Amino acid sequence: MKDTKDALEEFEIEELGNEEAAEGAPEEKGEKKKKNPFRFFVGFFGVLLFLMVAALAGTKLYRDYFGKAAQTGVTQEQAQELQAALEAAKAQEEALKAQLSEERVAGAKEGEQAVLDKIRESIENGTSVVETLRTLYSDQLVVASGGTYHFIPINDALKKNDYVPENLVETEAGELQYWKDGAVASYKGIDVSKFQGKIDWQKVAQDGVTFAFIRVGYRGYGENGTLVEDPNARENLQGANDAGIKTGAYFYTQAISEAEALEEVQLIIDVISQYRIDCPVVIDVEKVSSAGARMNKLDVERRTGIVKVFCDAVAAAGYKPMIYHNLEMGAVLLDVSQLEEYDKWFAYYKNELYYPYAYKVWQYSDKARVDGIAGDVDVNVAFEPLWDEN
Repeated sequence: MKDTKDALEEFEIEELGNEEAAEGAPEEKGEKKKKNPFRFFVGFFGVLLFLMVAALAGTKLYRDYFGKAAQTGVTQEQAQELQAALEAAKAQEEALKAQLSEERVAGAKEGEQAVLDKIRESIENGTSVVETLRTLYSDQLVVASGGTYHFIPINDALKKNDYVPENLVETEAGELQYWKDGAVASYKGIDVSKFQGKIDWQKVAQDGVTFAFIRVGYRGYGENGTLVEDPNARENLQGANDAGIKTGAYFYTQAISEAEALEEVQLIIDVISQYRIDCPVVIDVEKVSSAGARMNKLDVERRTGIVKVFCDAVAAAGYKPMIYHNLEMGAVLLDVSQLEEYDKWFAYYKNELYYPYAYKVWQYSDKARVDGIAGDVDVNVAFEPLWDEN
């Protein structure tokens, strides 16, 4: 919120004192002045000359000030009334300015109090600080990152999504759907890894899941950054293929160099080349909670460059690249302006369309339940097909 400052006019009053000039020395007490016979005549003619000049000056002033008014049919009395009206209008204008200034001050105070009341009400109702701030700064992205609240102006140069909040519907089962023209226009999807254990993919398909992203592998976030294939990757890829579910793949990266990014892509290709891949191949770029995580140490430019190398290598291998990120990563830790050409998969666990930029898939929960999977699973909604429909 921008602070409101009232402009106050300052008036300076300059008091000019009368200067007294004394010529000659003061007369001593009791001393009489000598009479000069010429002083009377000089004084008389001086006064007469002054009166003649004043009369001439007065006549000229009248002609200059009222002459034109007389020529246009305005009398001296009317001109004087006009002058009086102008002076009254000026006084009224000054009074109005003072009144408006007082109203601005009162309005600013009232607005400040309304904001404070709104903040207090939100916090008392259990709303988090960051969510409260987002309602106040609607023209910016408000993100908590690194122990700091970041206020990031929305970049109008970036591609935006055109999703309408009123078209977002939550079903009785707690699933999100996006509707257009009276029908569901979105697709239900999940993403899985070894943490979901053994999956009955036929039941998953029967529960309405259209697509699934399978974790192929990950890199450790320790100093060595060990490259690991997900032990359930091949089984899950085959199971999703057999159940007729549109299949994609993702890799949890901790690459800190272009060479490591290329190693990760190579591992992915070695695994997925044996299966049908309908959906994009995704780089999952996240900030690890451990302060010493290797990728956390990268600056924005370096991290962005590594993601770009990954995506370009995926495209060169004949697959469609995609970037998975949450709000913090997309707003603070990546320069998304350099990644406009790649599709996005956005993670945000609130049932609202807060993120303004373009993305095709929304991961809206990590605690969903799907038939065929024991325990919680990430659930997604795709706003359009991620696969070739031909």
